Amino acid sequence: MRADRLLSIMLLLQVHQRVTSRELARRLEVSERTIHRDMDALSGAGIPVYAERGSSGGWALIEEYRTNLTGLSPVEIQALFLTRPSKLLADLGLEKASNAALIKLRAALPSMHRDTAEYARQRIYVDPTGWGQSVDSIQYLHIVQQAVWQERKLRFIYKTGDCDAVERLVDPLGLVAKGSVWYLVAAVDGVIRSYRVTRIHDAVVMDEPCARPEGFDLAAHWEQSTADFKANLPRYQATVRVAPDVFMRMRYAGRFARIEQVGEPEADGWRTIAMRFQFEAEAVEYVLSFGTQIEAIEPPDLRDKVIAAAESVIDYYRRRPPIAMSARSDPRCS
Repeated sequence: MRADRLLSIMLLLQVHQRVTSRELARRLEVSERTIHRDMDALSGAGIPVYAERGSSGGWALIEEYRTNLTGLSPVEIQALFLTRPSKLLADLGLEKASNAALIKLRAALPSMHRDTAEYARQRIYVDPTGWGQSVDSIQYLHIVQQAVWQERKLRFIYKTGDCDAVERLVDPLGLVAKGSVWYLVAAVDGVIRSYRVTRIHDAVVMDEPCARPEGFDLAAHWEQSTADFKANLPRYQATVRVAPDVFMRMRYAGRFARIEQVGEPEADGWRTIAMRFQFEAEAVEYVLSFGTQIEAIEPPDLRDKVIAAAESVIDYYRRRPPIAMSARSDPRCS
């Protein structure tokens, strides 16, 4: 509705002081021409908006103008009471503060809207964790968070995937929760990198202030880096035939297996499926994991390597006697 959009424009100008037509159009998902018409409407209604020209210009309100009008709609109220990933808030030590803020917000709502908030809270719950996801230690998250808030350099030991440990001195720029996994976005010698918080150890906040790149936007950086990461992943294409009982389970097996095209069921119920993996070895392991319920078709050498891997497994178990439980060693890195 236009009235909601005009109110949103007023609040954006009040919060950000000066906003360009392009940014307003992007945020409100309309054209710049529509924004110009909205500004004429606001001015005609007595709202003191004005335009500043130049590279740093934009739309603004006169400095002393303020409005306490919020005009929350029922849908906006529902959104406020739903966007509460409690585990992530607890990780940051903000769960109690969030609960208190929502209680105050609910008390401040008109009585006719309080039921709307409770209605949404009782019917939708957001759980960001996966079914098979383990709970990793985030022992040093509060120290990383402190460095981010205080804009101070952070020194830590980082354990890489192969269990090697390296020391890092970084400029912390922000924290990102991907699902329920925390990442630190930080700059090292001007290069921005991402660090999984569960691999950070012995973190210490330094006295030296960090250097934050001018105009750095955390959300925009993360979206771009995620897109770049996916685009640069190795790709191994494969075609397989799948039994009917396996088809519904395929999407949940194999972390880096992606189904790209599904054929129609054949007379026996089997389907031909085009898939994408990162590496050939992952495709071999994936096909083997379903036994005789999946068949490698292309490329030809994938079929040969599945056969060789299956024969090596059989040979391994035929040659080696069972190992007693007490004799097993822990293969994990200490």
